[in-house]
Amino acid sequence: MTSKLTDVQARNAKPKAKPYKLAAGRGLCLVVMPDGAKYWRYRFRYGGKERMLSMGIYPYVTLKAADEKAEEARSLIAKGKDPADQRREQKLALRRYVERTFGATANSWYEFNLARWRPATAEKARAYLDKDLLPALGKRPVGGITPLELSDVVERIEQRGALNVAKKTRQWLNAIFSYAIAKGLTATNPAEHLGAIAAPAPEAKSRAHLTIEELPAFLRALDAYNGSPLTKGACLLALLTANRPGVTRTLRWSELDLDEALWSIAKGRDGMKRGYSHLTPLPHQAVTLLRDLHRMTGTFQHVFIGRNDPRQPISDGAVTAALHRMGYKGRQTMHGFRHLVSTALNERGYEPDWVERQLAHGDPDTIRGTYNKAVYLDQRRKMMQEWADYLDALRSGKTNVVPLRGAKRSGASR
Repeated sequence: MTSKLTDVQARNAKPKAKPYKLAAGRGLCLVVMPDGAKYWRYRFRYGGKERMLSMGIYPYVTLKAADEKAEEARSLIAKGKDPADQRREQKLALRRYVERTFGATANSWYEFNLARWRPATAEKARAYLDKDLLPALGKRPVGGITPLELSDVVERIEQRGALNVAKKTRQWLNAIFSYAIAKGLTATNPAEHLGAIAAPAPEAKSRAHLTIEELPAFLRALDAYNGSPLTKGACLLALLTANRPGVTRTLRWSELDLDEALWSIAKGRDGMKRGYSHLTPLPHQAVTLLRDLHRMTGTFQHVFIGRNDPRQPISDGAVTAALHRMGYKGRQTMHGFRHLVSTALNERGYEPDWVERQLAHGDPDTIRGTYNKAVYLDQRRKMMQEWADYLDALRSGKTNVVPLRGAKRSGASR
């Protein structure tokens, strides 16, 4: 393509008092400003009106490049399209692409799900977003993120040994991009196949727990423990009820009816697996324990209040430390009480359904029968009272542990 302007002329053009133009041919010109700046402009007619289109700044855009841009504009005009409108649409699309960041999308996804999540789930999702995902991906256009970027984020989580966090992160990334697709923010889901490169989970280890034969010594050690009566009480209540550690540590006074000897856990309660509701009968030993503790913490929300902040419950670390000080490091955990109670009750011959319901395994809303029969409340009340009495006998040394395995079934039949 022949031009009326050469690159040497463009380079040597000097500023004047007023802007002036150097014609480059077929509507393309170089505008020289009084401050020395030089701009490419392309003049054309569309729809009977004269229009002007910027082609860039010289010398960042050379004469050859400006000529090529002008030729592209001419081609659009020949097809009946306005180059100015085309460029405006491209700029708008680019702006929208950049504005549709992963951070904005992830936060929108979070707000969308907030109403349907349990508080614990919402808190966990927020923490993972803020710690791992947004710092790495927050400013990236959601439509430009690649599987390689996501795998790098997840691998860093795996490298610090947080495999459960990595697993949940993969699930949430997949959900975020599915949400983005449904919203029209992107057309692809780069998180779809992240599971294919997940680090293998380590071999599952059972929670440390004592045997029935070791219980008498442990009960005596618990009685002799001179640390916090709250951590001591949490251990004893876990042993008397077999409830989950998180639920026991965060027990609220509002959940207790000590006159009826019942502990009622509402559906969706933090610490309950899958948010099931649960009704726990309390043996009289547990009621006595809780009445004693009420004199200490009854004015607070939680039964087992935190040492530094009574508005919060005790931590898992506090209970673990107490077990360590009693000499049971690596031998007994808070969660291990559930294994211990389950083993003991099953070996004693109680109905497996009663034991499973005591452990809050499964959703009670799906069990047949009337409410009282469905949760085996009467049977479990008798079973757990017999268990608590058995613990008292073990503590005092008045019983042998051997009959536990051969006892007949207790309580009424189903």
